[in-house]
Amino acid sequence: MIQIRKSILARLLILSASFFLFSGCGNSQKNSKTVRTDFDEIINVNDVERIENFLAADELKGRRAYSPEIDIAADFIANEFKSIGLQTWNNSNGFKQEFSMVKAKHISTSASFDKVSLDIKNIIVITCQPQLKIDQNSHYKKSFIKAGENFFTSARNLIKSGENLLVLVDKIFANNFNNLNRLKNSMFKQNTNVVFVLSDIEPDKYEIASTHEITEQKLANVVGVIPGKGKKDEFVVYSGHYDHIGVGKPVNGDSIYNGANDDAAGVTAVIMLAKYFQQQKFNERTIVFVAFTAEEMGGFGSQYFSNHIDPDKVVAMFNIEMIGTDSKWGKNSAYITGYEKTDLGEILAKDLNGSEFTFYPDPYPNQQLFYRSDNATLARLGVPAHTISTSKMDNEPNYHKVSDEVATLDLANMTMIIKAIALSSKSILEGKATPTRVQVNELR
Repeated sequence: MIQIRKSILARLLILSASFFLFSGCGNSQKNSKTVRTDFDEIINVNDVERIENFLAADELKGRRAYSPEIDIAADFIANEFKSIGLQTWNNSNGFKQEFSMVKAKHISTSASFDKVSLDIKNIIVITCQPQLKIDQNSHYKKSFIKAGENFFTSARNLIKSGENLLVLVDKIFANNFNNLNRLKNSMFKQNTNVVFVLSDIEPDKYEIASTHEITEQKLANVVGVIPGKGKKDEFVVYSGHYDHIGVGKPVNGDSIYNGANDDAAGVTAVIMLAKYFQQQKFNERTIVFVAFTAEEMGGFGSQYFSNHIDPDKVVAMFNIEMIGTDSKWGKNSAYITGYEKTDLGEILAKDLNGSEFTFYPDPYPNQQLFYRSDNATLARLGVPAHTISTSKMDNEPNYHKVSDEVATLDLANMTMIIKAIALSSKSILEGKATPTRVQVNELR
C-alpha cells in the first residue's frame, strides 16, 4: 500500500510540474496582453485525457470513500485548483473542506417516563457521545412528530436543528420508527443530541441513559473559488463527485471499479471549466467549483457543503455527472435533470443559439435522476440546481461495472460537452440572466 501511494504521488508531482509549466506559459501570454480565448487552447482533449487517466487509474482502486486512494484523488484535484490559480473557500488554509462522519453502535439504553419503564425498542438516540444521560432538568426542548407529517423529513430536520431535543413520535409511525437507526451510521459530527421516543404520552418527568461505541471517519470535499466582481455575493456552483465504489468481486480477473465515467468525467469537467473561467475573468458572480466526496454512499459531501453555504445566495448549480459517453441523441447533446422545474435550460439554450449543441430535458423521468445526485440537497432548498448528463440510464453498459474505464469514453465528445457548458452558462456568470427558483412545495 505504501509503495502504491508513493508511486501515485510521484505521478502526481510529475503531472503538477507539467501543469505549472503550462500555466506559466499562459501567464506569459497574459502579461504580453495576449489572452487566449479559443476553447481549443484552453479546454482541450489532451488535458481531459490527462485528468481522466489519473483519476480512473487502477492504482486509485476505484476511489472509495474512506480509502487511502480517495485521499490521493483529493490531493490531485486540490493541486489542479492551486495550479489554475483558484482561491480557497471562505479564505480557508487549503482547498479541502474537511468534515467527519460518525457511526454510533448501540450498546445499551434504559428509559422511563413518569417512573414507568419504556421498551427500548421505542427509543432511538442520535448522538456522538459514548455516554448520554438526560432527564427533565437537562434543558432538552420537547418536539413532536405528529400524524400527517412526513416522518423521515421531519426527523432529519430535527437532527439538523442544532438543538438538544426530546422528540415524541406519534405511534402511527410505529412500523417505520426503527428505520431511524440507519441515521446513526451516517451522522455528521455534532455537539447536540436528539432522542426519539415512540409514545403518545408527554411526560412531566423522564430519565434516559444510553451507551454507544462511537467511530469517527474523516472525509473532504475539494472546493475552489473565482471571486465575482459586481455581484460577488451571488454564487454559481459547478460540481461533480470524485468518489466511486472501490474494489469488488472480480469479473474476468478485474476487480477495480475505476469510475471513469461515474464520475471522474464530471470532476474532469469541473477542473477544465475552472481553468477556462479563470483565464477569461468575465464573471460578475462568484464561481464555486466543488468535487464532492461520498456521493456513492449517500451524498454526504454535497449535504455537508449545502449546510455551509447560504442557499439564497446560490443563483445556479451545474452538477455534472457521467458525460463521457454519447447521449441517446448522439454527439453534441446532453440532458438536464429536472428540466421543467426552472428555466435554466431555456437560458442555456439561448446562450447556445447558433451552435450545434443541444440540451434536452431528462428522457428518463421514471428513474428520478433529479433526486439521485449531488444537486438534490440544494434543489430541495429552492436552488435551481440541476445535473447535466449523457448517461443512457436505460442501457448504459458500463454503469457501476469494472468496465467503466477511460478506454470506453468518447473524450472528444466529452470535451465538446464541457465547452458547451462553459458557453451556455456565460450570461448567468455575467449576471445578465438569473434562473427561476425551484418551487420547494412541489418537490416530493
